[in-house]
Amino acid sequence: MRVIVVGAGVLGTLHAWHAVQRGHEVVHIERETEARGASVRNFGLVWVGGRAAGAELETALRARELWEELGARVPALGFRANGSLTVVTNEDELAVARAAVARPDAAARGYALLDADETRRRNPALRGSYLGALWCARDAAVEPRPAQRALRDALLTTGRYTFLGGREVREVVGERGVRDDHGTVHTGDAVVLATGAWLGGLVRELAPDLPVRRVRLQMMQTAPLGERLTTSVADADSFRYYPAYRSPALDALTAARRQPPVAAAHAMQLLMVQRADGGLTIGDTHEYAAPFAFDVDEEPYEHLTAVATALLGRPLPAVRRRWAGVYAQCLDAGRVVHRQRVRDGVWLVTGPGGRGMTCSPAIAEATADELGW
Repeated sequence: MRVIVVGAGVLGTLHAWHAVQRGHEVVHIERETEARGASVRNFGLVWVGGRAAGAELETALRARELWEELGARVPALGFRANGSLTVVTNEDELAVARAAVARPDAAARGYALLDADETRRRNPALRGSYLGALWCARDAAVEPRPAQRALRDALLTTGRYTFLGGREVREVVGERGVRDDHGTVHTGDAVVLATGAWLGGLVRELAPDLPVRRVRLQMMQTAPLGERLTTSVADADSFRYYPAYRSPALDALTAARRQPPVAAAHAMQLLMVQRADGGLTIGDTHEYAAPFAFDVDEEPYEHLTAVATALLGRPLPAVRRRWAGVYAQCLDAGRVVHRQRVRDGVWLVTGPGGRGMTCSPAIAEATADELGW
């Protein structure tokens, strides 16, 4: 088969990967010279622990297996099975962690409840004051900025892959064909549109009632920490935003302890991951009401800095860069991704939301299976 993939973010790139691995030829088209959207503006987390039971967790666990396989084949992805610690600082948060480890699927997620000393042994860089942490052994991380490029470089060695950057697809033509803004028509046996948060233009024409929204987030990157952060780290505000933690204990936490006003206003949690150069990626906020602001607010960064400093027990390294990103999220909370045939042989795959980096390998595998590649 000849497969046309539009969009070179992580979701599009992994669709190209699965097609090539199954022996097909791929033409991969990207409107930028390389991916610049949410696929490179994220934590690089393979975040299994917080996923909803059922299809979402199954997808995340399968994706975790695939990421490990990909990491062995493409070392430049920077895959590491580092796990995560969600740190708790009071009894109400501790109760939510206890409820999590009592789940029937806790073992599949790799949950364990650690006290303060066990938490410090697991991650000695966390020298702040806290009661303990929820450990998730199945969580992992990759390097988001070089990941797509590394996969593309590996694909180019196969002889069955062509990358066309700097070309925007403007229309679907004929059967299983697209025309780019250079006037070139690309035809194949299947077309996959993995256009990320780009939901206007061609996507709106093909799927005018798309049940997907855009979400904006703010993040930052520090200079090297100077020591190893052995796990990914979250604060207990994360319990509020992931379905796996829903429980009477979470209801009690929400009723008893309100978030700081800035955290509530910006739907915030702390996530912190160390990059290959030793710097820390720290975030994030969530904004749902479009049109989004074009600037970034400083107050959320001050809050994130204070929370990270308290957990580390030391000042953060200098902040080197701040940015905003936008991703596409399904409005149907029960769906991992929105996959829709928009023309004969033309499929739109979008809306994984904050699960994009985690689940993309398994989402792309499922597309390949469904389309009979």
